[in-house]
Amino acid sequence: MNYFISDYSLGAHPKVMQALIDTNLEHTDGYGLDRFTEECGEMIKKMIGKPEAKVYFMHSGTAANTITCCAPLKPYEGVIAPRTGHVFVHETGSVELNGHRTFAAPTEDGKLTPEGIEDIMALYEDEHTVIPRLAYITHPTENGGVYTKAELKALRECCDKHDLYLFMDGARLGTALMWPGNDLSIQDIADLVDAFYIGGTKLGALYGEAVVLLNDDFDDHFKFRMKRNCGLMGKARALAVQMQALLEDETGGYDITKSLYARLAKHENDMAIKLREAVLAKGCELWIPHQTNQLFIILPNEKIKELEKDFLFYTWCAYDEGRSVIRLVTNWNTSEDDLKLIIDAL
Repeated sequence: MNYFISDYSLGAHPKVMQALIDTNLEHTDGYGLDRFTEECGEMIKKMIGKPEAKVYFMHSGTAANTITCCAPLKPYEGVIAPRTGHVFVHETGSVELNGHRTFAAPTEDGKLTPEGIEDIMALYEDEHTVIPRLAYITHPTENGGVYTKAELKALRECCDKHDLYLFMDGARLGTALMWPGNDLSIQDIADLVDAFYIGGTKLGALYGEAVVLLNDDFDDHFKFRMKRNCGLMGKARALAVQMQALLEDETGGYDITKSLYARLAKHENDMAIKLREAVLAKGCELWIPHQTNQLFIILPNEKIKELEKDFLFYTWCAYDEGRSVIRLVTNWNTSEDDLKLIIDAL
């Protein structure tokens, strides 16, 4: 079986595994009270130019999203997300489990917009309704789209207008940062959002995400929230060791674009671009414009059944009576041979 179903179907990059082996026999304290957590946290602060930031490491994107989104909220406050947003669609009501309603904003392309926020804010009346208090976005989006600097600034202005926090899910952040033509740096992100995370699970780690808090409202007993929501690992040092191996600037500085993380993200994008060009050359039709490492293709249902014999991928949604949309995802180890197999099958 050939895997194009996700960017976490493999284990970890060899450098990450080697880092775990090299540090394996060193005794440390648990629950993030270790030198690796401190060192990687300081490195991230220097990368984003925010020495006052707080950095925490969690095992999964669901934990990072849920705990961080809920951290600054009062019981009667809720989260605005695009209707395709991960916390609305694919996290089994984890935000709601913590007592906070999630509002689904209309979206044309998976992006949250100021207009979408305004639509949700119009629903708020008085003490009989939940108050929207945090705006949630993913970068890239669930459809692989990349926010521009202008779009993120517009969201920030809209959030300030309505006294909303702005949180960015960065499960695939590396592919957005390394997308050709991207104009949004990690420093820009740190300037414009209240919290975000750098995803490792989908970009070379066995598992792990680095949550960055830039607004003190999020940091009130944050580790208590992590513990209460099963997000605080005893052997948390394993998260920091992996993230440090991925994120460290290979030239000795603090530039994330010169890290293994960036190289792997660029490879994923490059493979997806090659796949896109070959798919278009075969006469296939794209469902949405392509960005980053997710490719959405419209195919006849009969062809999809044929491909499923040899390839693992998501059938994303129905397109019309006889066709559906499939999603092909490249990962950090996708090879030219892998691409040739799927292209020849098409």
